Amino acid sequence: MLEKVQSRTKQVVAATLTALIAASCSNGSSQTNPLAMPPKEATEQVALAIETKSLDELYSDAQKEGGELTIYAGGDFQGMYSPLETAWKQRFPKVKLNIIVDYSKFHDVRVDNQLATGTLVPDVISFQTLHDFPRWKSQGKLLAYKPAGWDKVHDKFKDPDGAWTAIAVYAFSYRIDTAKVQEGEIKSVQDLVNPKWKNKLASSYPSDDDAMLFLYKKYVDKYGWEWLAKLASQNISLGRGSNYGGDRVSLGESSIAVGAWRLGGQVAPKIDTEQWILPANDPFMAWGQRAAILAEAKHPAAAKLYLNWLLSKEVQEAGNAFSWPVRTDVPAAPGIKPIWEYDNANIDEFVTFMQDRGEVERWRQTMSLYFGETQGPPSPTFLGLHPGLQRN
Repeated sequence: MLEKVQSRTKQVVAATLTALIAASCSNGSSQTNPLAMPPKEATEQVALAIETKSLDELYSDAQKEGGELTIYAGGDFQGMYSPLETAWKQRFPKVKLNIIVDYSKFHDVRVDNQLATGTLVPDVISFQTLHDFPRWKSQGKLLAYKPAGWDKVHDKFKDPDGAWTAIAVYAFSYRIDTAKVQEGEIKSVQDLVNPKWKNKLASSYPSDDDAMLFLYKKYVDKYGWEWLAKLASQNISLGRGSNYGGDRVSLGESSIAVGAWRLGGQVAPKIDTEQWILPANDPFMAWGQRAAILAEAKHPAAAKLYLNWLLSKEVQEAGNAFSWPVRTDVPAAPGIKPIWEYDNANIDEFVTFMQDRGEVERWRQTMSLYFGETQGPPSPTFLGLHPGLQRN
């Protein structure tokens, strides 16, 4: 199955921004009196109620608290969440939102270090590093909280005790320029090793991002090591940031991006002939981006407002241009099924993969043998130990 992605980021970001702003002006209701995570030695689980306060009530609470909120968000470049920030400012102008983007693999250890040194900056964390959240939960580092609509979030995308909740589902597959790839020329990623595609492929380094790494693993699981060796000999354009391959296609510089987002990127597209492949038989990969409020957050009221807003039906619907909703009562984009209905999205397997860090590292180093060591500075730039501290 193919999902056509028409004239890309400018139009879609504008449309999504409009939808987000419209959604941000509605009044979803939110939940009640949350409790901190019980200490790990507790023997009885405290029942945690779902939030019942409205967004306006939570907004009032956030203003009384000081009107400020800092998010550490996993991503590939600064400005990645600009539509979200603009919509927030429109809906909640008296609560200053500071979203700091970095690779999740840097943000997570940054948070660990800040907690260890008593210098915590963020109130909310939203990462791809799924394995971190059970650990932080067991250590009592996360605030148990169930935003409004939590009961409508699919079970795959929430902790039963409210320690974390996924806010969106992102996916990687491959993207083509239909002006350069004729219909029927590529029926599967297996066809990417055809010599005619030499010098025409782009990808982020598979060893640099765990989700990209997992996608390549699934390709190897299905098509084998010989296929991977042939792919590596295609002189693929490699770069940092999971947006890299898709951006190359958007700029007309590559014909095919291996491991690309459903939509968008950092660049303004120069073509309107892109197509993201939602495969029927090839594997692809998807994950729920997990978000949590830190137990030591300086602005817990603003953090609760943020999670309630992101999980509202209106914002979940507005995000369909880029992602899948996590709520069972919000339909996916037209022509697409709910993500949990795609067995080849490997949602559960990615969670298992991320928890086995030894296995992840073996695959990472193996990919480095095929494609070389990751080269170049991190695409979000180097942010150091305490990004965002000056705004607190």
